[in-house]
Amino acid sequence: MYEGGCLCGALRFRAEVRPIASGYCHCTLCQRSTGAPVLAWASFPVEAFAYTKGRATSYDSSPWGHREFCNLCGTQICYRKTTDATTVDVNLGSMDNPSDFPPEYHLYEKDRISWFDTADELPRHAESDPGAA
Repeated sequence: MYEGGCLCGALRFRAEVRPIASGYCHCTLCQRSTGAPVLAWASFPVEAFAYTKGRATSYDSSPWGHREFCNLCGTQICYRKTTDATTVDVNLGSMDNPSDFPPEYHLYEKDRISWFDTADELPRHAESDPGAA
């Protein structure tokens, strides 16, 4: 069982299985939605993810996806596709133990802010993961 929540504690969630993937996203939507140069995330199957306290607010950040966040403190919890979502991409900073989910690769490297880089040898993809559906 993996748990997490927002800054103020009004929103809590649980994932019942290990993530299918984890990584860094450098896309401009993730940059703007977090106010950070990169977003570290982990993907869980939709059926294994649930809110256990509070109710998330949703924002359509693009025609294809939305972000879920706490309506009290503003903590962004996750991203998921608007239709036919099979995964929930949880922001690692909202997990109780983010160290449990080391990133496996970088996405949208083409959008990486020039002055920001991580010291790793992980695979880097110009856009999305070539293995993604």
